[in-house]
Amino acid sequence: MQQLILAAIVFIGIHVLSSTPLRPALVGKIGEKAFQAIFSAVSLVTLVWLARAYNAAPISDVLWAFGGWAKGLSALLVLAAALLVVGGVSTPNPAAAGGEKALAAPEPAKGVLRITRHPVMWGITLWGLAHLLANGDLASIVFFGGLTLLALMGPFLIDRKRQAALGETWTKYQAVTSSLPFAAIAAGRNQLKVGEIGIWRLAGGVVVYVALYVAHAWLFGVAPHS
Repeated sequence: MQQLILAAIVFIGIHVLSSTPLRPALVGKIGEKAFQAIFSAVSLVTLVWLARAYNAAPISDVLWAFGGWAKGLSALLVLAAALLVVGGVSTPNPAAAGGEKALAAPEPAKGVLRITRHPVMWGITLWGLAHLLANGDLASIVFFGGLTLLALMGPFLIDRKRQAALGETWTKYQAVTSSLPFAAIAAGRNQLKVGEIGIWRLAGGVVVYVALYVAHAWLFGVAPHS
């Protein structure tokens, strides 16, 4: 369990540090591409460490075990997560690494970005919450809770970094979008246009969801909702 907690702290810590003034200082010395390469490699190594530590941790200290309603809700949350992630990674996104050029488009907030300017972060958040509903043991709380916490912090960290780098350009983009899903639409600052998302993205999200559901036992050694 100590390894799992340490891995979670390190994984979250390196992502937080990358959004502090330390990042531009390092980029100034080694360049953006080198920084991205090193950061990606360190992130991957620590993520593998975190996953291995979770798999090795004993299942004990179960703090909650919800009934059948939680299984249904977690399934819906994972489906929503798949739709957001697929939509997010397949849409030019100014909030994504290297995606600043998308702000030059006449209308950069299109498709899923009308719902939230951070679709991938919210997708990971919903995925993490779904697994916390289904797994109340301490190891799962540390693992999924840590990833969920980082995903919830992500929009704030990204917005702060983009604001510092892009200034008024980012302020204008924020004015017509929202971090919280559907908040800009509810406030009248944007409109939901499902057609912009694209049937193929929605279908892709469903395919990813079904594939993960079917292959879950093979990939992770446990059947979903077992």
